[in-house]
Amino acid sequence: MTVTDYATYIAGLPRVLAGAAALFRDPEGRVLVVEPNYREGWTLPGGTIESDGGETPRQAARRETAEEIGLDVELGPLLALDWSHGTARPPVVAYVYDGGVLTEERFAEIRLQEEELLSWKLIAREEVTAHLPGSLGRRVLAALDVLAGGRGPAELENGHPARG
Repeated sequence: MTVTDYATYIAGLPRVLAGAAALFRDPEGRVLVVEPNYREGWTLPGGTIESDGGETPRQAARRETAEEIGLDVELGPLLALDWSHGTARPPVVAYVYDGGVLTEERFAEIRLQEEELLSWKLIAREEVTAHLPGSLGRRVLAALDVLAGGRGPAELENGHPARG
């Protein structure tokens, strides 16, 4: 295969988006969610992995968290990996990392990125699917289950456990 053939082959491969987020909790176990200004609903702090600089998912989650909420936190283990099929967009591979339990003092340090976020709040596990509908809500619940059970990361497809 020539260099030109290889470039054509690579250009013809399907597109997949990749994103990474951090799951922060308070001492009561409530989850930190943010409200973006560019779409309806709530989400976790995080965003798209930048491929042009060789950024890893973990680096993206930390960078996006620092940009969006002003907290530069060393992230814990990977909690969930989710393949989410797209309808109006390409599929997304979503990584969720443990952001840890934050103290009141750390929550007081939160500074929202005004260009992207309207607000933040803490929600109880019972509120997760109401605030984070679809695969994101299921992904967060799976990540919380990993934290509670001490087992490895959850492998998900559209927020549901992958069948292997």
